[in-house]
Amino acid sequence: MTDPERLETIMSRYEGVAADLIPVLQDIQDDCNYLPKDALKIVAGRLNVPLTQVYSVATFYKGFSLEPRGVHHVQVCRGTTCHLHGGTRLQEGVIRRLGIEPGQTTPDGQFSLEQVKCVGKCGAAPVLAVGEDYFGEVGVDGVTKILRTYRKPK
Repeated sequence: MTDPERLETIMSRYEGVAADLIPVLQDIQDDCNYLPKDALKIVAGRLNVPLTQVYSVATFYKGFSLEPRGVHHVQVCRGTTCHLHGGTRLQEGVIRRLGIEPGQTTPDGQFSLEQVKCVGKCGAAPVLAVGEDYFGEVGVDGVTKILRTYRKPK
């Protein structure tokens, strides 16, 4: 985390006990789009939690990332229902449009791509999620239109 003041602002919202670990990590993730290693060390010290436990939590939950993510986190559902309704083609379309593979972030830092097992919206298969927004029955032709609404103009 390059800005110690931002981390201090986040830490000041909490009592500094071990029970604060997940909410603190969520706030850091929201602020930075990932969990910087230097921030994890500070959190461990401030909450009096072993660094191994902090890393254990940070790597257990899919919502956390130790690598920088894009401003817009794109998820393609590859659960059984989405797979049967074109999830593979949808993912291929997203890969072509963004020019990255799952687990990568675009060079401009706008998008990161993740393949997920299920987003819980099987009735709308195949599903594409961008952040907290879910798009159902998405065909390859709809990918560009959806992603265009999230890209910041240069």
